[in-house]
Amino acid sequence: MARKDAPPRWDRKMQQRLARGEAAALGELYDRFASLVHGLAHRVLGDERAADGITREVFAHVWENPESYDPKQGPLRSWVATLTHRLAVQLLRTTETAALARGGTDGPGSTDGTDGTDGTEELERKVRRASVAARADYIVTSMPTPLRAALDLAYFQRRDYRQTAADLGVTEDEARRRLRLGLQLLSTAHDTGPPGTPAGHGGAR
Repeated sequence: MARKDAPPRWDRKMQQRLARGEAAALGELYDRFASLVHGLAHRVLGDERAADGITREVFAHVWENPESYDPKQGPLRSWVATLTHRLAVQLLRTTETAALARGGTDGPGSTDGTDGTDGTEELERKVRRASVAARADYIVTSMPTPLRAALDLAYFQRRDYRQTAADLGVTEDEARRRLRLGLQLLSTAHDTGPPGTPAGHGGAR
């Protein structure tokens, strides 16, 4: 039980250290969450340099505004993921809207730039797809290791549930249970909230 309580304590302590301006705290935060931030940003934007820029922006925001995180609202990891998603989607909207304004030749789903409505609708679909993909990635990396391992074997390595059970050293019933729970979690990727934000939960502001 103490282990379960550790992350919230770490979150509160990290916020306090950042509020005091401890550069070492920012470095520790970066080491822990940089791959998460970059991965989510890249999933939304599909561009390495843009993801690098979002990563810098996220950690700059956290450094300059540590008080904007409220530990009572959830773990720091979720807050950082939500912030990343919001900034990445803002950039996606800005760049794609600019492409449409230039004539739509490289905008999403618009080949002649003559139908702004279609271009706007396609932009919204692209944002939605990127958000779902980013949320799914976050869910997979955040779920308990036993569930993630079962999903990896069954859906990425194409094992059936019997092979999955054998590889994991568990019963077939347990393998089915893990797969079912993992799929239930993944199904929430289609909720409207950004990564790290359960349905109905407020995000980073």
